Amino acid sequence: MNPWLALTPGDDPAERIRQVGRAHQSFLAGEGRPDRMREVVADSWARSAAWIGADSTAPIEIGDADLEAYRSAHPLARVMPIFRDLLGGLAEDGDHILAVCDAHGRLLWVEGHPSTLRGAESMNFVPGARWDEAHAGTNAPGTALAVDHALQIFATEHFTHPVQRWTCAAAPVHDPATGRLLGAIDVTGGDHLANPHSLALVRATALAAEAYLGADRVPDRPAVSVLGRDEALLTVGGKRMRLGRRHSELLVLLTVHPEGRTGDQLGFDLYGDDVNPVTVRAELSRLRRILGPELLDSRPYRLRAELDVDFGAVARLLDHGRVAEALSAYPGGLLPGSDAPGVVRLRRRIDDRLRTAVLAAGDRRLVQSWLSSPWGADDLEIWEAYAALVPTDPIAARRVAELSREYALCNLPATSL
Repeated sequence: MNPWLALTPGDDPAERIRQVGRAHQSFLAGEGRPDRMREVVADSWARSAAWIGADSTAPIEIGDADLEAYRSAHPLARVMPIFRDLLGGLAEDGDHILAVCDAHGRLLWVEGHPSTLRGAESMNFVPGARWDEAHAGTNAPGTALAVDHALQIFATEHFTHPVQRWTCAAAPVHDPATGRLLGAIDVTGGDHLANPHSLALVRATALAAEAYLGADRVPDRPAVSVLGRDEALLTVGGKRMRLGRRHSELLVLLTVHPEGRTGDQLGFDLYGDDVNPVTVRAELSRLRRILGPELLDSRPYRLRAELDVDFGAVARLLDHGRVAEALSAYPGGLLPGSDAPGVVRLRRRIDDRLRTAVLAAGDRRLVQSWLSSPWGADDLEIWEAYAALVPTDPIAARRVAELSREYALCNLPATSL
C-alpha cells in the first residue's frame, strides 16, 4: 500500500469520507490518536491541533501591495511556465485549481476557472494566504512541506472543516543546487483527484521544475549545503554527493577557516579533549580522496577553492539587513545531529544571530515564521514577543502560559519534584 495515496484500489470514496469523518470527530473530542488512519494524516492532525481549531481559516499574510514584488523575485517564478504547461489544462477545465506556495506555505499563485476560484475564496485559498499546517491544518501543500514528500489529502482528511469538501495532491519543489525546499505545487479539486494519476502528475511536474532549475543554474564553484541536514550535500561541477557525518563536520570546519587548520586543531574541533590524532589523520585522508587534491590541500589542511556555503548566504543576507530573506533561506540548524564542539559553536552562533535579528525586526510575519518552524515551536521568548505583537491572539497567550509552566518545572530543584 502506498502511504501517500488517499485511497487504495476497491475503496468506496463515500464510505471512506464517512469513516474518516467519524475518526475526525473522535479526535476532536479528545479520544486520542485515530485508528485505521493513514499515519501521515494522523501525525498531521496531531501537529495541527497544537496550533489551530478545526473551524479556523487560513490567514492572509501578504497583501496585494507586496505580493507581486515578492513572488516575481521568488525562484519558483522561473518555472511557472512549466507548471502551467503541465497542469494548466486541469486548472482551465472548471473543476481544478493550480496553486503554488513558498517554503512557508504562503500561496503565491492560485489559478483556475473563475467559478472554481470563487468557491476556494470562502476558505481563503487565495494568493497571499498562509497554508502551512500551523495556520491551515492538514492540507496537501502544507503537509507536503511538513513531510517533504508528494502526497494526497482526501476530503475529511483535512483538519479544518471548511476545507473538507476538497481533495488535493501536492509535491514539494527543491533547489537542485542546494537541496533547499523552495515550496510546493498543488492541484485542488473534487474527490475524483484521489487517484494514483494525480499524485504522479504533480510529482512529475515538481521533478520537471527541479530539472529546469538545475540546468538553468549550474554553479560556477563548488557548493555545500549543511543547514537542516545531518550530512553535507556537496555539489561539484554539477554533480552532487552526500558526505558522511565526520566528513561533513570536517568540510564545515574547513570552510570557516580558509587560512587552514592543523590536524591537532581540527581534532580538537571534532572531539574536544578526547582527540585521537591517528583517527583525525585517517578521516582527513579519506576526505581528501573524496574531494581530490584540487579541492583539499594539506600542511595545513585547507580548501584550495572557495565554496558557496548555505550558512554563508544566510550570514550575508543578515549583513545587509534582509532578515525575511535570511529566514526563508534557513531550513534549520547547521548539521543538527552533530556534537562536534567546533560545529556546535558555529551552529549556535548562526542560530543566535538569526533569532536575534527576527526579534529585533518586530515583524509579526517573521515571528510567525520562526514559531512555525520545528526549531522555534517551543521558543518561549519568541512566543512572548509574538503575544506582545498580537495581544488578541488566544493561541499565543495559551502557548506562553504552557511553556512558562514547563520551563518552571524544568528549573525546579530535584528534591522538590
